Amino acid sequence: MGSQDARTRDAKLEAALTAAQLYYMQDKTMEVIAEELGTSRSSVSRLLSFARQVGLVDIRINSPFERAGMLEESIHQRLRVSAHVVPMSESVTEVERLERVALTAGRLLTSFVDSNMVVGIAWGSTISAVSRELGQQETHGTTVVQLNGAGNTQTSGLEYSSDILQRFGRAFGAQVQLFPVPAFFDDPLTREAMWRERSTRRVLDLQAKMDIAVFSLGSPTAEVPSRVYVGGYLSRDDYRSLREDRAIGDVATVFFRADGTWQDIRLNARATGPTLDRLRRVPRRLCVVAGLQKLPSLQAAISAGLVTDVVLDEGLARRLAESGER
Repeated sequence: MGSQDARTRDAKLEAALTAAQLYYMQDKTMEVIAEELGTSRSSVSRLLSFARQVGLVDIRINSPFERAGMLEESIHQRLRVSAHVVPMSESVTEVERLERVALTAGRLLTSFVDSNMVVGIAWGSTISAVSRELGQQETHGTTVVQLNGAGNTQTSGLEYSSDILQRFGRAFGAQVQLFPVPAFFDDPLTREAMWRERSTRRVLDLQAKMDIAVFSLGSPTAEVPSRVYVGGYLSRDDYRSLREDRAIGDVATVFFRADGTWQDIRLNARATGPTLDRLRRVPRRLCVVAGLQKLPSLQAAISAGLVTDVVLDEGLARRLAESGER
């Protein structure tokens, strides 16, 4: 009886091995394998399960999430920033890269935002994408406030910025406070005067109470262009001024250099976003960024202490981690 059992088991092992070789090595379908073995499709399925159980087949998955976890740890150790890496292959388009990063950021924000918080939002192409991917997190006493004006000589910008802010407001059941001023004043003195107005002071005071700031980084070289660089906000003189002042990016339309300095960049005297000193005082500063073209501005923003958390794609994360090794 024992010898019969052994023969039966050997026959099953041989059939399972054949099925596994055909299925995993030759990409044959279960239907084709069933016909070749003279059995049913369900029997082939059981043979493949048996092959895995007894160790004839060892399936290994090289998870990109493990790579992502290693990158997150490396970035945290070297740069003291909490990174949230979105795994993806290098073959994805820049638009899809941005969409995947935005999706992750939108879901992550539901764990960051809570009741009685003030959440600052900087409008832009990336944050607009994030606003469309937000999960629902009902809060109480929470306010979403716009960080920088959106108007220019062609538009008030209110419709665009309002759509973004309202999506955040609906996602968190929060009140929304818009900031109806231009992105850049024509004259620094005009901004100084406007900042003394009580209606403006109310928004600025609310910004000063922020618990979390959500922003991306503007870059003139990004394949998915930052809105501030393509939306009619900057004149030729502005571009020339930024080049002369060696600006490489911006947060909420406040520009900075590769070394993180910003105070003496001339255009910042007319900008309506929070000063970078003000931004650094926000307890949590979530930067959402995608694409290798953003690497220089991301490195500068981290060096300047503007970022506590960053959501980024795997390729950019790898380059950022490598830069932290030097």
